[in-house]
Amino acid sequence: MFHALSDQEIVRREALQKLRALGIEPFPAAEYPVSHTATTVKSGWQEPTGEDAPKQEVALAGRLMSVRLMGKASFAVLRDHTGDQQIYIARDGICPGEDKTLYDEVWKHLLHLGDFIGVKGHVFKTRTGEITVHVEQLTVLSKALRPLPVVKTDEEGNVHDAFSDPELRYRMRYVDLVVNPHVRETFLKRTRIFDAMRSAFQRAGYLEVDTPVLQAIPGGAAARPFTTHHNALDVPFYLRIANELYLKRLLVGGFDGVFEFSRNFRNEGMDRTHNPEFTVMELYVAYKDYRWMMDFIEGVFQRVATAANGSPKASFQSKEIDFTGPFRRITMVGSIEEKIGMNVLDMEEDDIRALCMKHGVEVAPSMGKGKLIDELFSTLVQPELIQPTFVTDFPVEMSPLCKKHREDPRLTERFELFVAGFEVANAYSELNDPIDQRERFEEQLKLQQRGDDEAMYIDQDFLRALEFGMPPTSGIGIGMDRLVMLLTDNPAIQEVLLFPQMRPERFEQG
Repeated sequence: MFHALSDQEIVRREALQKLRALGIEPFPAAEYPVSHTATTVKSGWQEPTGEDAPKQEVALAGRLMSVRLMGKASFAVLRDHTGDQQIYIARDGICPGEDKTLYDEVWKHLLHLGDFIGVKGHVFKTRTGEITVHVEQLTVLSKALRPLPVVKTDEEGNVHDAFSDPELRYRMRYVDLVVNPHVRETFLKRTRIFDAMRSAFQRAGYLEVDTPVLQAIPGGAAARPFTTHHNALDVPFYLRIANELYLKRLLVGGFDGVFEFSRNFRNEGMDRTHNPEFTVMELYVAYKDYRWMMDFIEGVFQRVATAANGSPKASFQSKEIDFTGPFRRITMVGSIEEKIGMNVLDMEEDDIRALCMKHGVEVAPSMGKGKLIDELFSTLVQPELIQPTFVTDFPVEMSPLCKKHREDPRLTERFELFVAGFEVANAYSELNDPIDQRERFEEQLKLQQRGDDEAMYIDQDFLRALEFGMPPTSGIGIGMDRLVMLLTDNPAIQEVLLFPQMRPERFEQG
């Protein structure tokens, strides 16, 4: 689409030229030294103790968000990454000599909302009690050639002309972050959540690592991968769907605990809890099992929730979620039996398929027993799991990388953590028997041949690694985007991704 300039855009481009004609570069190259932020200006304010008390001198920079012109003086709001700061500009303050061009022309006519400026001056408190910077030097730092949306909030707190259309917000996140401070707060919390989890693992002595994003075999999960081509090697490669098999190789190599915040890619559908590109944290600890992991991760989640919101409790879509342990624990098969009065583990595949159809569960011919049970659980049980709940002991068909249950070989030592009706974590007592692992991979190959495009590939190198010996291990994967959703009360995953995937816009040259 060709972008025709609006009247405001034309005015801003004319102002750009006028600034240059005055010898003012609208995009200067030099560093602008900043001594304070909006937050530190306010926190550092001290009431003067007398008339001769020294002034608090500051230098700050940010976007111009509002201006109130009052003849020879003005109040304005400067916004930086910490918030808003009121500034006061007097004509004689920034133009002490005869030449008043900087105020009369530049400030009043050539600067616009959204422009970046730097100001130096001293701090004072207005009669209304607002901490303000009295500007003595004004510097143009960057000219905005497009106007920002003007979002107004009245005295009663009502928002007018909000920049709220999701399509526009996601495409122009850079605008969204500027005009919607609550969005910026979401991503600040996201950082705190990641930092709290990382520090919990580091305190436990575990090592953060990096593993390949481009993989010759997309292993570690049941999902459809994105395919690409490696020109130098002339072979197909895949964007990783999981990093699990590489992290396990590191335990074979002698590390006792490793973790990674992994960017994963799955060529699948998009909805409020799924995005093709997403972040997972995976942790593997030697000599542990899934029961230990449940106890450990309860403490981690409580710590992370507290880091985000100051409390282990969080509000999500009008529901209060309490991350204080211990979490409820139920079995997958037992929870289904509680709903329908039948033990699906004792049933044949065709009977489970008929049961699914009876309960309105969509099925496909490619689905095996494990997939059918999973779909049944997702329909009948999962929506009711609001408070943090560990669902344990999955059928063996569902878990090709997981150890068989020590008490029932039809099951595996696996749990998923559900909160607010969706999964946020998946954990195993990891399968380290290479013979059993090979058999599980071969069963996955049969599912592929039936048309299941999410069945796992056989990773021969991983099998070779297991044959060198991997210690008993517990591993967990946590969907970080979903966790951020929960702890920031955002109903859609796109709200917690800075740049969610969207259909590309078409731009025409002109």
